[in-house]
Amino acid sequence: MPKEKTSIDYVLEKASRPHFSGLRSPTATATSTAFSDANGPRQPFVMGVSGGTASGKTTVCDMIIQQLHDHRVVLVNQDSFYLGLTTEELKRVHEYNFDNPDAFDTEQLLGCIEKLKDGQSVQVNASDDIILEGILVFHDQCVRNLMNMKIFVDTDADVRLARRIRQDMVERGRDVSSVLEQYAKFVKPAFDGFVLPSKKYANVIIPRGGENHVAIDLIVQHLQIRGMHTLIRDREISKHDFVFYSDRLIRLVVEHGLGHFPFTEKQVITPTASVYTGVDFAKSCVVFPLFEAYIEKLPKDISERHVLLLDLVLATGSLDGYITILVTEKVSELGNSANHAIELLVQKGVPESHIIFLNLISAPEGIHCVCKRFPSLKIVTSEIDVALNGEFRVIPGMGEFGDRYFGTDD
Repeated sequence: MPKEKTSIDYVLEKASRPHFSGLRSPTATATSTAFSDANGPRQPFVMGVSGGTASGKTTVCDMIIQQLHDHRVVLVNQDSFYLGLTTEELKRVHEYNFDNPDAFDTEQLLGCIEKLKDGQSVQVNASDDIILEGILVFHDQCVRNLMNMKIFVDTDADVRLARRIRQDMVERGRDVSSVLEQYAKFVKPAFDGFVLPSKKYANVIIPRGGENHVAIDLIVQHLQIRGMHTLIRDREISKHDFVFYSDRLIRLVVEHGLGHFPFTEKQVITPTASVYTGVDFAKSCVVFPLFEAYIEKLPKDISERHVLLLDLVLATGSLDGYITILVTEKVSELGNSANHAIELLVQKGVPESHIIFLNLISAPEGIHCVCKRFPSLKIVTSEIDVALNGEFRVIPGMGEFGDRYFGTDD
């Protein structure tokens, strides 16, 4: 979509007309169970993408959408929410500042996003993920509060200006002097005064925009993990799908945990007789689940190893002095608590920094308690839930994992 705002036709086309785009799974429907859980409707994940003009925001959004093959994604452009111009403003349209926050109908934008978050259709069906893109989407606090993730595309000013000149000359037939005049009068002051200061609100900063494939891959992985959580937390999911997506999430957690192990560079010869330079992970490691039978059978050289301590749910960090983490999410005073296991490992000479505690989901209370007592220990989890309820269950949680996994529930 062109971003030049100096022609009357363009202004009339853009003013107060919501625009949406995106890719949606052909099998997805607006009544998908992905939007419900025990506490009511499950809201879509809202991602804000901001940055200066010609920074590569649209490219980043397109790359994210293209990689989210099994997600229903809707892209909302802030440019579609310009306020309508008066007759006098239209006469002096070349002097109108379209890069100022006052040029946008923020109330209409808020209403649109709120409806989409509630699962309502606004020119598009309900979606799993919403991407809100624009130079000033972080400026208004009410808009920011609707976002689950805020991404700032950070591209060098010279690169952005070169792109702007090229776009305006090739796509809009403008000359260099007029592009530079508009840039100096409106674009750069708006970036310095509004866009750049909003960078501080970003959760993720992507240098070089669409060229930064590593950053985009990490963002996509985050969204995919959330998608798998949506599936396994759905009480209507089949046992087969529950096992399949649970295994995928557990594998990701374990792989990330292994990434914390020390490694050295290693070269190998490939079948094509070429040299490949890779890494060799430390072999002095031990992996065991949080059960007494395993804890009491530690290797004699355990103090020289790195340890992966495994359990599914990190629930609460305080119950009669125990850190209680169970296969189910129900708290019980069992002796095979994480506290007991970690204390035993430390007593056996394992440094805290060599212990990596892996969980599928974690409650903030449990994380706080573990880290407070063992500040050098690492915790790897696929998602941090909201809290514990009055029965010490993780909320929203996923129910009795063992029963759901092995099909022993009702």
